[in-house]
Amino acid sequence: MYLVKTPWWLKALYPQLTWQMPPSTNNTLYLTFDDGPHPTATPFVLQTLQQYQAKATFFCIGNNVVQHPQVYHQMVQQGHSIGNHTHNHLNGWHTQNQAYCRNVYQAAQYLPTTLFRPPYGRIKRQQAKQLLRPANHLQPQFANIVMWDVLSGDFDTQLSPQHCALNVVRHATNGSIIVFHDSTKAWSRLSYALPYVLEHFSALGYAFKSIPQKQ
Repeated sequence: MYLVKTPWWLKALYPQLTWQMPPSTNNTLYLTFDDGPHPTATPFVLQTLQQYQAKATFFCIGNNVVQHPQVYHQMVQQGHSIGNHTHNHLNGWHTQNQAYCRNVYQAAQYLPTTLFRPPYGRIKRQQAKQLLRPANHLQPQFANIVMWDVLSGDFDTQLSPQHCALNVVRHATNGSIIVFHDSTKAWSRLSYALPYVLEHFSALGYAFKSIPQKQ
């Protein structure tokens, strides 16, 4: 079970996490992509974003960066923002705090970023507190733990590609942080839903921006 639209009360329970961006004068959406880089899905995403002059944020798995460095560098060269998504896609609820943070710091060796997103959106309060601490010689600081406002559901193999696109079209508003996945599992839904969403909101005058790094 998952919620397509993050409810207000969940955002209120975890105010130290970023759930959406402040609404802008010009309507703006923040597309994010989890689990890459991927040799097929990520180049498709990058090419599609270019067609709409859109910027996005990629929350990368450290081990995937090691395996696909050229795809990772392409993201950076095209001006997109990069975030840390752990080294091995760990579920924070099922991982001991010290081991979880070590895995995040391992990914940080390949991902120089102040943005972090927990896989599955599952992170314990103590883990978040540790990651948000000031940097020292043993650990970097993550100034922003980024969650989301809208899930496309592209990871859900029971959903049709059309349903994933409509999840975004029906629920995204000015300032929404939207989750897609550049992964094998999501590919059949992502490859339909992403162009649909970009076309729909571009026609309405929306801009697509990346989440800025914070110092």
